[in-house]
Amino acid sequence: MVSFSIIPEITGFNSSNVITFFLQKYLFFLIKKSIFLLKIYTLKNIVSQNKPFFKFLIKFLLFYIVLTFIYKVFLFQYNVEKNEIDFFTEQVANQTFEFMKIFSNEVRTADNLREPSVNFYYKERLISRIIEGCNAISVMILFASFVFAFSSHWKKTILYITLGIFIIHVLNVVRIGLLTFALYYCPSQKELLHDIVFPLFIYGVVFVLWILWVTKFSGYGKTTSAK
Repeated sequence: MVSFSIIPEITGFNSSNVITFFLQKYLFFLIKKSIFLLKIYTLKNIVSQNKPFFKFLIKFLLFYIVLTFIYKVFLFQYNVEKNEIDFFTEQVANQTFEFMKIFSNEVRTADNLREPSVNFYYKERLISRIIEGCNAISVMILFASFVFAFSSHWKKTILYITLGIFIIHVLNVVRIGLLTFALYYCPSQKELLHDIVFPLFIYGVVFVLWILWVTKFSGYGKTTSAK
């Protein structure tokens, strides 16, 4: 009779392997933490060394987002499906019409029946139309946000923004009127006039106003140099 003895296999507990495993994990954690702290330290240095720039960026974005949101909320009260024209666009159209009448009595306007816009006719020919994007509100918001970002005195800032917005509005009315006349006499130059020449006219003036604000009126340069 043959007897079998079953010897159970006992797996030994290797403590050195476990210690090595945890040491590797801990070392990996330390490396990740060091990299993270290094990034934070580097970021702090970048922010501290470029504090005026980041201050400008935060103020600009904050003001721009708030004003844009307020304007969008304002537009929500007008029903686009019913072709309702917003207040600012309507005022720009009316004032452009009055400006063009200085040069000719053969100008007339009419509400567009297909979209919320105002059609401009010159010598009984449809030349242009004014839509919401033509009222220059977006340019005014951009201008005001830049001025606010470089502001140091509230009263001076508000006065300059008000004056700048008025100048932009007047120039926009002149731009639309002159563009309408130009499109009648030079229809083949539509892309050049509408997309390049007259936009450069407006943005060029805005750029000059920004330069004047930063260098002459804001007091930002004096405040920064004093620090």
